[in-house]
Amino acid sequence: MSDELNKFLEQVHDGITTFDFDGKETPCIVIEDKKYDEMLSKVAGQTFSVNTDLNILQDGLGNVFVEIVLTFSKGNIVEKFLVNAKTDLKFFECLAQTTMLALTSPKSNYGKDNVFMVQLPRPEKAQDALEIIRTGLIPKNQK
Repeated sequence: MSDELNKFLEQVHDGITTFDFDGKETPCIVIEDKKYDEMLSKVAGQTFSVNTDLNILQDGLGNVFVEIVLTFSKGNIVEKFLVNAKTDLKFFECLAQTTMLALTSPKSNYGKDNVFMVQLPRPEKAQDALEIIRTGLIPKNQK
C-alpha cells in the first residue's frame, strides 16, 4: 500500500453513517460534541446557507476518497470531512437520493433530536458525484 493511500486512510472521518428520517435513508456525519455545539451556537437563530462541495480524489486503482467541505454563510464556519467511498458508498447513494445531509453529535438520537439538516442547493451535483465515485471504484485495468 502506498504512503499516500495510508495517509488518506488515516485522515478518514470515522463518523459516517445513515439513518431513517421520515422513511428515507439519510446520510449523516457524526461530529464530536464540542465541535457540534460550537457550530450550532454560531448560527442559532440566524438565516444562513451551507455551501456543500464534494471533492473527489481517486487513484485509478479503485480507491476513491471524497472530501466533503461545508462552508456556512454565517459564523465563519468551514468543516471538512474525508470519506472513504469504498467503505461508505451507501452514504453517497443516500446523498444522491435525498439531497440532504445530517450533522449530529455522538450523544444525539439520530433522526429524533439534536440533528442539523443541510439541504443540498444543487441535487444534480450529488448525483453526478455518485457516478464519478462508482466509476472510480472500478480499477482502470478492469474497465
